[in-house]
Amino acid sequence: MEFLYEYGLFLAKAVTAVLAILITVGVLIGIAVKQRPATEAKGQLEIHSLSQALQELKDYAMRALVPDSELKAFDKARKKRLKKKAKSKDHSAKASDADAKVSSGVESSRNGKVFVLDFKGSVDANETEYLRREVSAILSVADRAQDEVIVRLESPGGYVHSYGLAASQLQRLRDAGLYLTVCVDQVAASGGYMMACVAHKIVSAKFAVIGSVGVVAQLPNFHRVLKKNDIDIELHTAGEYKRTLTMIGENTDEARDKFKADLNQIHILFKNFIKQNREGLDVDKIATGETWYGTDALEVGLVDEISTSDDVLLALYEKRDVYSVKYTQKKTVAEKLGFAAEGTLMRLYHRIFAHSQTPIS
Repeated sequence: MEFLYEYGLFLAKAVTAVLAILITVGVLIGIAVKQRPATEAKGQLEIHSLSQALQELKDYAMRALVPDSELKAFDKARKKRLKKKAKSKDHSAKASDADAKVSSGVESSRNGKVFVLDFKGSVDANETEYLRREVSAILSVADRAQDEVIVRLESPGGYVHSYGLAASQLQRLRDAGLYLTVCVDQVAASGGYMMACVAHKIVSAKFAVIGSVGVVAQLPNFHRVLKKNDIDIELHTAGEYKRTLTMIGENTDEARDKFKADLNQIHILFKNFIKQNREGLDVDKIATGETWYGTDALEVGLVDEISTSDDVLLALYEKRDVYSVKYTQKKTVAEKLGFAAEGTLMRLYHRIFAHSQTPIS
């Protein structure tokens, strides 16, 4: 019994010591994060060769299938092939520089580098800040007559002003003369399609969700609850339509009509934006708020080709130099913890609600 008592006391001391150490380390990390210079908090641009990564993947797969007795010959042939390929690319680049002409915007006339961007948009499209930096980097180094850009886009849409700015970032590429392709593997709806329609070509997977060209807004109203509990809210404005519908005031039919009129005006702007970028598309036919899966979206003219972004890149990497361009920013300890908590809550939300609303095959 005395042994158990002594052991329990030792264990309690050990746990206390460990907790004290962890708390001390946590405090020191917090101080270091607060005192970190602003320059360290800045992000950085990362550019990686996707051509090299895909080639290494192919070589690894092929080498795994070669018998051990033939590995030496295989490696020798591979080195010879890579050397020939590098020489061929160098020759093509020199010929391209000598015969460079103003781009006509025709995809087949281009044989320069391919820059690949990834955009996975949230409701407020805060990823646009990174996209802006990536676009600026590409514009600073690209051969506008030969190079092109591929954007792997995933977004269900969100705030109008946020996605309007995101679409404007892609418009910068097109205005500069770079051929722009948007690949959608899962979803480009509403604001996501607003971005996609800027491209010269939209490539969609067979079951990607496309469209949702419409505008929606909703808000709860607590006026009856407040009135029932004898709580008065005063709202003073200057300007007839400074406020229309509110969450706490008594809404009128006039306010509702104005609110709906504003939504319709945004919808008109949305449709006109698509018309400017997708010539030949019957916008009034598709601007109903409906969504289409990839193959159906091709039939109505929302997209131009059915494929995955993987197949698009596989068709390019052996002939062109393909680069991934990504702007990243280091997260603080607090941000990492916050994102972890947010991710847990979002996964819980999807398990409880989203799965029950998603069609399955």
